[in-house]
Amino acid sequence: MSEVNVDEGLNFFWLMVSGGWIMIPIALMSLVVVVIAIERSISLRRSRVLPPLLVHELGGLAESPNAFDPREAYRICQRYPSAAANVVKAMLLKVGRPHSEVEHTVAEASEREAERLYGLVRWLNLATTVTPMLGLLGTVWGMIECFHRTTLLAPGQNKALELATGIYIALVTTYGGLLVAIPSSILAHFFEGRIQKLFHQIDEMLYALLPQIERYEGRVRFGRSPGDGKTAVNTAEPPPLAQPPAR
Repeated sequence: MSEVNVDEGLNFFWLMVSGGWIMIPIALMSLVVVVIAIERSISLRRSRVLPPLLVHELGGLAESPNAFDPREAYRICQRYPSAAANVVKAMLLKVGRPHSEVEHTVAEASEREAERLYGLVRWLNLATTVTPMLGLLGTVWGMIECFHRTTLLAPGQNKALELATGIYIALVTTYGGLLVAIPSSILAHFFEGRIQKLFHQIDEMLYALLPQIERYEGRVRFGRSPGDGKTAVNTAEPPPLAQPPAR
């Protein structure tokens, strides 16, 4: 009756260490994923991208029985610095310009703010792509070493055991790469979805404000310095406005 080896299980830490030098960049990528996940979880909260008080005060200003005051709207945006406030301020600085120019400015500002929020999320996509490839590289190199050592064994030594040991150690790097890539892929998809949802809400707020801005079309020329024809934008305080025609 042959003896059966008792399975003592695998030590996860020893397994990761046995993966060799390729586990170092994989471990670094895992740290990057963790840090970015924490940072984006904080930065992409609705209260930081689209503050409820900003929405409430701009909505109240738009529904005010008095004429909509872009200067007051600009001050509200300054009180609640955020991606949404930056887009609204860009729109307010174009008050009095043609509707198509205002829409183009809003689209550019939204794209710029979205690009800023997407910046770190791209690192998660990078980790999703790179870490499995690093793991595969480590596995291929481990297999090469394993077969090379097998060819150097003396006659009578257990080549099958040596080969099996080398193969399962070589597969550790692929395992480590997938451990990093799968969560980073899920996180990237989650954060991208959150950004899209937040910007849909910003667009809804902008569409509610656009009719108020259109009332000033052709009535004022924003950001023009007298005499030189050059654009002079004051980001601290919006230029004075003419009142819209009575309805």
